Amino acid sequence: MKSFQNLLLLQNLYRLKALGFEYSDSFSVNQISSNEKPRNLDELTKNISTCHLCDLSKSRTQSMSGFGNPNADIMIIDYTVSLGEDSTNSYYCGRSGEILTNMIENVLGLKTKDLYFTHAIKCKPLNSNTPSTSEWDSCKDYLFSQIEFVKPKVVITLGKDAYAKVTSEDDNFQSVRGHVIDFKDYKLIPIYHPNHLLRNPDDKKIAFNDLKTIKSCI
Repeated sequence: MKSFQNLLLLQNLYRLKALGFEYSDSFSVNQISSNEKPRNLDELTKNISTCHLCDLSKSRTQSMSGFGNPNADIMIIDYTVSLGEDSTNSYYCGRSGEILTNMIENVLGLKTKDLYFTHAIKCKPLNSNTPSTSEWDSCKDYLFSQIEFVKPKVVITLGKDAYAKVTSEDDNFQSVRGHVIDFKDYKLIPIYHPNHLLRNPDDKKIAFNDLKTIKSCI
C-alpha cells in the first residue's frame, strides 16, 4: 500500500514538473537539528532569531536575542521587549534607554557594549499585553542558556517582573531591591526599571546607591 502511495506521489511530481514547476528531492531547514542544544552563544542567537514557539512570533518585527559583550562581567535582564525596541531593533532606545545608558556610563564607568543586555521574553507582547505563562515557558530556556554561555559575575534584573521570572520568587520587590543575592553561580542584584525612574525621579538616588553596590561586585 505504501509503495502504491509513493508511486502516485512520484507521478504527481512528474506531472507538476511537466507543467513547469520545480522541486528538490531533499532540503534542510537548519544545519543543526532543532532537538540539539546550541553549542555556543552564536548558535543560540540564531535559534532565537528564527523562533516560532509561541504566538509572539506573529506580532514581532524581530526577536531580540541580546546585545553586547559575550564575555561580559555584567548581564542586564529586562522583562520584555518594548514597542520602541521592536520597531528600531535597539536595546537602548527612548528615554528609558537614555537613563539606562547614563547609569552604565556615568556610574558604572562602562560602555553599553561592555555589558550583555537581553530580555526574559524575547519578543514584543501581542497588543502590549502581559506575556502569558506559556510564552515565558517558550523563552526561559533561551535566557538561562544565555546566562550559562556569558557567565557574568553579576546579573542585574530591571524591575519586579524580570526579577520574578528569573528567580521564580514572588517576594516583595522592595525587600530585595539593591540586595546582592546568590543566584546559582552568580550574584544577582534587582534594581528599579528605568521606566520606574521616569515616573518617580526621586528614586534616582536609590538607584545610584544600587549601582554603587553593583560596581563593588565586579
